[in-house]
Amino acid sequence: MGGAWLAAVGDLTLTALLTATCAVLVFAPWLAPLLASAIAGLRSRGEAKEAAARPTELAPLAGEAAIRSRLYSASALGRPAVVRRGRLRIAMLAPPWIEVPPRGYGGIELVVAHLTDALVDLGHDVVLFAPPGSRSRAQLLTPLERPHPQVIGQALEEADHVAQALAYVENPANGRFDLVHDHSGFVALAFADRLATPMLHTLHGPFDERTYGFYARHGHKAAMVAISAAQLRAAPPGLNVVGVIPNPLRVDDWPFRREKEDFLLWIGRMSPVKGPHRAIEVARLAERPLVLAGPVQPGQERFFSEHVEPHIDGQNVRYVGEVGGELKQQLFARAAALLMPIRWPEPFGMVMIEALACGTPVIAFREGSAEEIVDDGLTGFLVADEREMARAVGRLSEIDPERCRSVARERFDVERVARAYESAYRLVVGATTRSLARSQTVPRTRTPRSAMRVARSHSSGSVAAPASVTSRPISTRTRSSAAPAAQA
Repeated sequence: MGGAWLAAVGDLTLTALLTATCAVLVFAPWLAPLLASAIAGLRSRGEAKEAAARPTELAPLAGEAAIRSRLYSASALGRPAVVRRGRLRIAMLAPPWIEVPPRGYGGIELVVAHLTDALVDLGHDVVLFAPPGSRSRAQLLTPLERPHPQVIGQALEEADHVAQALAYVENPANGRFDLVHDHSGFVALAFADRLATPMLHTLHGPFDERTYGFYARHGHKAAMVAISAAQLRAAPPGLNVVGVIPNPLRVDDWPFRREKEDFLLWIGRMSPVKGPHRAIEVARLAERPLVLAGPVQPGQERFFSEHVEPHIDGQNVRYVGEVGGELKQQLFARAAALLMPIRWPEPFGMVMIEALACGTPVIAFREGSAEEIVDDGLTGFLVADEREMARAVGRLSEIDPERCRSVARERFDVERVARAYESAYRLVVGATTRSLARSQTVPRTRTPRSAMRVARSHSSGSVAAPASVTSRPISTRTRSSAAPAAQA
């Protein structure tokens, strides 16, 4: 199958049980006690005791001021934090839907790619669980045989991906992990309190009727990071939030251009909430050409054909499809401005910081995280509606492209964000370690690395699994060259 396989996933029964029931648990919380009992019974007695006895110390955290100060200086109980020093071993859990980094659309996947490589650069031992086709400077394990880009959000694929990854992490034969950093969605969080390894869960999405209830039920099970204060304000009470850390960008990978062209840019997936039809109206009012870029995903064909496609004429409105790599970079660098006519509280808009990195101002509706990213009058404009957005286009000469670039570097550069996450990791691991010591739980014995011996292939550079493992293998790649950060 092209290279060797690593199958040190561990207990096949545990993996199968998680895969078969994770999706149900998300929508049927009453199954949680039954499932937790079954999982505990599959573990060794010592590990089950540790998982059951480990309390969470982060639950009392509440309020943005407390979050920001305690992230670096104190534990949730108000005492000096126990901060874990030295190199950390981190399991980075990406979603199963799109390669890391993405070839086109995929904001979460780009965040995971940037953060993972930056943590490796800081000297940490990172294992990335991601779909096939992913690339990283970390050790790369691929639980699924192929990515599922057309079924984003479906529970079965997510459950399979998460079950394989968590079984690998919890298997002592694979060495002890200090922390799981979860970006995968809902399933991993539902099981966080049954793991012997602490988890940090990044809140990537908005809180709607469905997700609000889920986090209200399961949000106490792991430490969390919000990606914007706007996102946090909409969150249910009781979440174990240890910090507000923005999404990162490798700013130096984005070309800076002072001289801009005349066209306006809109980029994103073609859907009503992203507002391409509103961008068309703004461009018409401002009498400027508009370039639209982004995929038409399943379920959005009718919206595109009725509200966007009739306006595409190749001159006033051009549609270039889904873009990535150099083409995406050049569009950002050349555009007079990026339009963000979004009518929903988007937790974080990656395209805004990508534009700023290229020295391109952003004109956004005053919604969601826009107020935290755009400095009104300095790096762009915050507006109320399409007419006000069109008027702001006439003020673009007031914006200094170099200021846009410097703000992107100061606030969102990947090294700065990675160090913030490093602080959060150490706080979470330190708090968990202190809790275990106070409860007198016998810590899990870490199996020496020699227990997982792998045969390195001279031809492919891949690693082969021990012959004794019987569960479905996880494909592995180690420290391949990372894809350019610009691939989004």
